Amino acid sequence: MTLEEAQRQVDEWINTTGVRYFSELTNMAVLTEEVGEVARLISRQYGDQSFKESDKGKELSDELADVLWVVICLANQTGVNLTEAFEKNMEKKTKRDKDRHKKNKKLES
Repeated sequence: MTLEEAQRQVDEWINTTGVRYFSELTNMAVLTEEVGEVARLISRQYGDQSFKESDKGKELSDELADVLWVVICLANQTGVNLTEAFEKNMEKKTKRDKDRHKKNKKLES
């Protein structure tokens, strides 16, 4: 699936099953909540925190997909083409960071 297809699929779902998009402000709050859920799982799975009973059954893949869903919603409702935006962002990073990470002593193995 391409980003463009994902944007179309989310838009179709919102307009048929979801009734309408939440406001941009609400979606920003939802995105923050979803990122927090990713952080919680990672801190328990890869960090030093132990799992709580309420963490059981949570999957990182599902939580990351929730983040992607809300990002796609925000892109759709603000007119952002994620394919174009991602390609442009990759070009920016490649140009800006061409040698930066290679010269970072902290990243040497």
